[in-house]
Amino acid sequence: MPPSNCIELNASEQSQLLALARQSIQSGLESGRALRPDLARYEDKLQIDRAVFITLTQDGELRGCVGSLQAVEPLAQAVATAAYNAAFRDRRFAALSADELKRVRIEISVLSELQPIEAQSRQALLDLLQPGVDGLLLEDRGYRSTFLPKIWEKIVSPGDFLEQLLLKAGLGADYWSDSLRFQRYQSLNITEI
Repeated sequence: MPPSNCIELNASEQSQLLALARQSIQSGLESGRALRPDLARYEDKLQIDRAVFITLTQDGELRGCVGSLQAVEPLAQAVATAAYNAAFRDRRFAALSADELKRVRIEISVLSELQPIEAQSRQALLDLLQPGVDGLLLEDRGYRSTFLPKIWEKIVSPGDFLEQLLLKAGLGADYWSDSLRFQRYQSLNITEI
């Protein structure tokens, strides 16, 4: 069950999105472009602008993860775009091959809206975080990073979560500044079996 401020999608809608993600990656392999789905063919909920991330794993290891924290296109198109980008434009990895597509597992994270967190201290922020529920975006003077809620599966301590997020942004693990800004979000995760 997704957190209350996330979109709710039934099993059919979730299956449609997973199929669309895989089709968009296949389109990338065949044409070098993301799929442009006919949005009229999809349920109304899949036509509402939503922010999404697509995570690709292979043998349990990350193989690509790309998305947007802002809702800029309808959910069905956002999934097609992010799936293509995760497969072919994640700079950490070479472009996905046709052989890999057979072994890759797709996970879609449909994000809630960003919610600012007011925290005057490191401890105040840690007290406000909901482990296992919140994703977190941090920004400070041109530095920016985010962790999706699913990262709590690997980093269970709020202190470690914040330290790793600061390091990901290029800041020190113990960094704190009055100019640091935080926003939280939640996600509905849809994973291939």
